[in-house]
Amino acid sequence: MDAQLQLNLAFAALADPTRRAILARLAEGSATVTELARPFGLRQPTISKHLRVLEEAGLIRQGRDAQRRPRQLVVGGPLKEVDTWLGPFREQWEARFNNLDSYLMKINTKTNRRKPQP
Repeated sequence: MDAQLQLNLAFAALADPTRRAILARLAEGSATVTELARPFGLRQPTISKHLRVLEEAGLIRQGRDAQRRPRQLVVGGPLKEVDTWLGPFREQWEARFNNLDSYLMKINTKTNRRKPQP
C-alpha cells in the first residue's frame, strides 16, 4: 500500500474519539469485541464497524484464541508512520517551549535581582 494512502487511512481512523479510546485500551493488551464494546455501551455491529476501520488502517489485527477472536494493537506500522510524520512538528514545538522556558527563567532572574533583600 502507498505510504501516503496508509498515512491518510491512519489519520482518518484516529479522527474518531471512540477509535482512539479503543487503541488506548488495546495498548494495555488484547481484548475481545465484547470487552471493547462494554465501556462505550455500543452494540456489536457498531463496535465492529469501528474495528473494521482500525483494521483497514493497519492499526489493529484480529488474533485467534480457540473460539475467541481478540483484537490487538499492531506495533510499529501505521502508528510508527504517524509518529515519523509528526516528528518535525514535535521538534518545532519543543524548540519553542525551550525558548519560552529560557526567556521565563531570564525574566525571573531579573525580577529577583530587583527585589530588595529583607
